Amino acid sequence: MIFLELVLQNFGPYSGKQTINLRPTFSDRPRPIILFGGMNGGGKTTLLDAIRLALYGHRAQCSTRGNLTYGDFLSQCVNRNTPPTEKTRIELAFEHILDDQVVEYRIVRTWEKNPKDGKDSLGILDGEWPDSYLANTWDEYIENLLPLGISNLFLFDGEQVKELAELETPPSLVIDGIQSLLGLELAERLAGDLDILVTRKKKQLAKTKKIVNLEEIEQKLHQQQIDLNVIKEKKLGLKNKLEKTREKQQKAMRKFVSEGGKIAAERNQLEQEFKNTELEIDNARQEMFELAEGALPLALISPLLEQASSQGDLEILRHEAEIALDAFQERDKRLLDYLDNLSIPTDKFTKIEEFLNQENLMLKDDINEGDQPWLFADEETLILLENLLRYEIENSVKSAQESLTRLKDFEVKIDVLEKQLATAASPEAYEILATTLQQAQVELARVQVAYENSERDYKKLEDAIGKTKKELFIYTDETIEHHNIQHIIDSSAKVKRTLQLFKDKLTLKKLNKLEIEVTECFRYLLHKSDLVHRVAIDAHNFTLFLYDNQGQLVPKNRISAGEKQLLAISFLWGLARVSGRRLPVAIDTPLGRLDSSHRQNLVERYFPAASHQVILFSTDTEIGESEVENLRNLEAIAQEYLLKYDAQKSQTNFKKGYFW
Repeated sequence: MIFLELVLQNFGPYSGKQTINLRPTFSDRPRPIILFGGMNGGGKTTLLDAIRLALYGHRAQCSTRGNLTYGDFLSQCVNRNTPPTEKTRIELAFEHILDDQVVEYRIVRTWEKNPKDGKDSLGILDGEWPDSYLANTWDEYIENLLPLGISNLFLFDGEQVKELAELETPPSLVIDGIQSLLGLELAERLAGDLDILVTRKKKQLAKTKKIVNLEEIEQKLHQQQIDLNVIKEKKLGLKNKLEKTREKQQKAMRKFVSEGGKIAAERNQLEQEFKNTELEIDNARQEMFELAEGALPLALISPLLEQASSQGDLEILRHEAEIALDAFQERDKRLLDYLDNLSIPTDKFTKIEEFLNQENLMLKDDINEGDQPWLFADEETLILLENLLRYEIENSVKSAQESLTRLKDFEVKIDVLEKQLATAASPEAYEILATTLQQAQVELARVQVAYENSERDYKKLEDAIGKTKKELFIYTDETIEHHNIQHIIDSSAKVKRTLQLFKDKLTLKKLNKLEIEVTECFRYLLHKSDLVHRVAIDAHNFTLFLYDNQGQLVPKNRISAGEKQLLAISFLWGLARVSGRRLPVAIDTPLGRLDSSHRQNLVERYFPAASHQVILFSTDTEIGESEVENLRNLEAIAQEYLLKYDAQKSQTNFKKGYFW
């Protein structure tokens, strides 16, 4: 199993949508470590909680849940700056091997503040396609991949390691995970199931009646049928009474509504709505006044303004043509002077001169064809006029139409509210109507309960008659059933003894292998290789015992707090190796109490080898500059992220890279 991607949206301190690549590869080469750096309170543990929540939902053992209900916990996880239109979302993409094929799934959980029914919405994507069947059976499916009972042995934090190191006996949660990981819980579960089976059979045996006279069964059946007829008559009478009572209640309700009782009950709300509507009318009228002070009145003379705009454009064009004519005449004069100097023949010179004069004359006629200018507006004024026509007047007209529509709607609404208030019953009449309606509803509820009780008694007696009839059929089989039950009870005790023997032998076999692995891991991480020669594990409570080269017990008080922590980590590492499961390992704040030499051993020897994917959440004082450089030199880091916490906004964002 490999985590590929984690997407957080409005979760905890993570505002907006943030996507994290968790693939343990760098340039297509495998590197196991995904390193997250962040200061205390910056959101590292939140990431581990997000992974747990995505995998297990309401069963997740998250750090901040405590005794909260699942719905309250989900509300607590919503980022406080989440817009009302957005939801909180967690996505976790992972891949694993199924039938020798690599399959990729994406878990998607979404919810909002105060989620409906206290639940999130779960979706599972198989590749790019939703898989509704897998979503409905997800709890069972994830138990086959990463069971909840062992998840704390792969997704753990520094406090868990600290607790495991300080206690003589591992906590019950860890013991349950160890038994599940080593396969020891199967025998316990079977033994428990046998106890349940025996208990049920003993109860069944106690209820097995002695063989009675057939005549007694028949008499009991006859009496039950008489009682059934009595209850049937009673139920029929209550049904008729119920219909009359319901009709009386409906009549009281209709009178309550028709005589204004319902409106009177809502008078305060209607009066407040009336005041709000009057205020809206005043606001709409004020908007109309403000529009009338602007460009809106000019809409009345829009044709004249359009004419003025067109006239201004024509005058501008006429003025530009006059300037061009003067320029042409000046150019023609220079051209004729130049031609005269060239001494061309007189007849050709005259034709050229006539041609130029004719062209200028035609241009002058075109200029004089139009009306004489009278507006004399400059270009800037015409631009302002065009903006007034195309934007200001159109926007003012549109706003005025909208305000007028709202004003009409509000006036219609105020009329409706006035009519409703006018039809509301007086306080004295309302009290009479309400009292009558309440009495009718109470009577209806009382008769309804009595009728439902009679139906329940009738059904109960029907079931009893059915059982009595069955007694007549199984009368001869009862003795045989009695012997079968006793046989099951006697055999269960033998099976339990066999299961206990199986569990004891399996425990010794598994623990022997686990002791070898834990010893190897512990000696590998210690810088004092001669301190411990062997680690032994108690078969009953999984307490760890250390022995030196001479086979003497090494007291726990002889090893330092850091060495105890290394022992706890070795224990978890050995469990993961013995289990044979290829699962990711996530560790939150792993180096809190280690000295430099132990820290170096853990960084260089444990982190790169703990699993094929190791997700580390560290502060700058745990995996420091020298430690991260060692991991980089070992080519063990695939991804590096730095969690930047904004104390003013109480938000965290991701940044590529580490502290150094």
